[in-house]
Amino acid sequence: MAKPIFILASKSPRRKELLKNIGIDAQVFPANIDESSLNGLPPERLVQQLSMLKASHVAHTFNCEVYVIGADTVVVLDGEIFGKPKNIEEATNMLRRLSGKTHVVYTGYCVINTKTNLAVSKYEKTEVTFRSLTEEEIKAYVKSREPMDKAGAYGIQEKGSIFIEKINGDYFNVVGLPVCALSKMLRDEFNVEVLS
Repeated sequence: MAKPIFILASKSPRRKELLKNIGIDAQVFPANIDESSLNGLPPERLVQQLSMLKASHVAHTFNCEVYVIGADTVVVLDGEIFGKPKNIEEATNMLRRLSGKTHVVYTGYCVINTKTNLAVSKYEKTEVTFRSLTEEEIKAYVKSREPMDKAGAYGIQEKGSIFIEKINGDYFNVVGLPVCALSKMLRDEFNVEVLS
């Protein structure tokens, strides 16, 4: 049987790396969608819908059988959704607000089989607790530019890891893709074994 072909509908190098770590060498085809059209949805619905939109936007460009993976991650604090910061000031404010508090990271993930048109979308959530940060730490971290392309303005797998006191849930979900849940979805819904 031919090895399945995977397409990642995201330009995130972290998601590509996470897939590679579990043996999925996905080709990258970033989806270009208007995310603002879904503003106002609760976070778990928002990330599921966005992951589905991204995957379906890319899936229709293929006329052979591939598995398209879409994903979207947001950070939620006190009911407010934090996406990627638009500028240094926004990144600084996000980090100030996350300091010393527990927030929730939601990642929606979707898989579409372009031959059968089967599309499944789910989400995972993880609680993350920040220690209290000093103004100097926040300024130095923002100056590193690391927060600028990440939901909630931090990367748990990089320098931002020094701010994390504890997590409750899937670590990889915070990085951007819950690989345990994804591999289970591929097995249960698509009959694709990652370890085969």
